Amino acid sequence: MRYVAYLRNVNQGQRGHPSTAMIRDAFAAAGCHDVTTFQSNGTVVFGATEPDAVVADALAMLDSLGYPTHGFVMPAPELAEIARAYAAAPEVSRMELTLHGGEAIDLDEDEVERAAAHRRCRFVASGPGWVVSVNERERESNATPVVEQVTGGPATSRSIGTVVRLARRHELW
Repeated sequence: MRYVAYLRNVNQGQRGHPSTAMIRDAFAAAGCHDVTTFQSNGTVVFGATEPDAVVADALAMLDSLGYPTHGFVMPAPELAEIARAYAAAPEVSRMELTLHGGEAIDLDEDEVERAAAHRRCRFVASGPGWVVSVNERERESNATPVVEQVTGGPATSRSIGTVVRLARRHELW
């Protein structure tokens, strides 16, 4: 099966960040097949039978090379379903898909609503390990710190536009 991994705070090829080849090599050495990166933001598409284990191994390899990071995995069909659901939304240019390591976030909790409002965004959908949000302003990315505050763990986001391009380019839908 194919999966998508989001690596946190990675800008491939920039000083202090792993190169695209390093990321591909780490995922391949961890047992992934058909490894490709998308853009230069640490988004990786790959095939595996045990995605969480191979991503953990790939992250450990990158850490041993001096590039510590967190990573989150989503099955490609689930990512494609989210892309399809929001591709034509009127506010798509302000939307993000955030991946994290926790359970589904209860969007009706007062703490969640307050934290999102404080960061000028709102959450519109949630599932195990993911949240879709809408930012108040164009070119802002506010969901990651809110998810980190609510879950107490790391998270990372990609715009829904990026998710849609990824799904189309890799023929996930």
